Amino acid sequence: MDAAAEQTTLKAVTRDQREARERDLSPLATRSADTRGREDEEAKDPYRTEFERDRDRVLHSKAFRRLKHKTQVFINPEGDHFVTRMTHTLQVTQVARSLAAALGLNETLTEAICLAHDCGHTPFGHTGEAALSDYIDDGEWLHSEQGVRIFRVLEPRNLTWEVLDGIRAHTWRVKPPPHTPEGWACRYADRIAYLNHDLQDALRAGVIVAADVPADVVEVLGPLEGRSWINLMVEAVIEESIRRGKVVMQADVLQAMKRFREFMFERVYLRPESVAQNERARGVIHQLVEHLLLHPDLIPDSYCIESAERLTQVLDYVAGMTDRYAINLHDQLFRPRGLV
Repeated sequence: MDAAAEQTTLKAVTRDQREARERDLSPLATRSADTRGREDEEAKDPYRTEFERDRDRVLHSKAFRRLKHKTQVFINPEGDHFVTRMTHTLQVTQVARSLAAALGLNETLTEAICLAHDCGHTPFGHTGEAALSDYIDDGEWLHSEQGVRIFRVLEPRNLTWEVLDGIRAHTWRVKPPPHTPEGWACRYADRIAYLNHDLQDALRAGVIVAADVPADVVEVLGPLEGRSWINLMVEAVIEESIRRGKVVMQADVLQAMKRFREFMFERVYLRPESVAQNERARGVIHQLVEHLLLHPDLIPDSYCIESAERLTQVLDYVAGMTDRYAINLHDQLFRPRGLV
């Protein structure tokens, strides 16, 4: 056999080489070699960049795995095709990476932020978040802050500053906003993804029909059976960002998306059936918190930071529950089976 034919066509691509490739990114992009670093300094990986390591650490975390059994909009829905917090996260990641690739941003940093962005979510979606806010004296309980706490304290992964900043600020009402354009890509991708897949879930569930969507939204975004709204929104971010030199969306599409969001809150998220179901879920959260405050010995050691106050220990534990875990524990405590 010819000696040249025996030579492998594979070769190692080292971290230095991967970092060198990032020099061709947009001047606004965040480069791995320029990271602000980690809280605890670590030796460099021979192959992976710092943001690649973060992505892998998030993917292998328990917090990420729990997303598959956490609610997006419909609590414990019938059917296999409703969106969960996990599928939402994957869709956000896809949309944000599309934005990053088109704008010359750091795709791996974008991916790491997006995969981690909702790991701090409670059971029962934003209903659980509102229920835990009842125990906060000043302000509110935020899943974005809890996401940072998970990866810093509860399941420490020593993530880079840039990824933690993206998790902290992926929610639009959080100030200050993300410090990186990759964090902004996650912000836009999150809203683009959840509005579109929540609309499809609402149509699938028969909560609304296509004709219910406001005419002024359809005028800008087009008919539902036409071109994908996700594609249109993504292109609206790409084109306006290139024009203005920062991650933003075209004004007319942004206004239509805001009107679309208002419609979803009115007709889907806050419809009477959802409110009633949300109140039941809120009651489950409240009863679990109150019981665990009286019986902190029920909190597993893996979710109990001894130095934390008891209320914080309880909120950490309840916030980390999946929907079915919370329901099953509630049944065990308040609806025991086998009693005559």
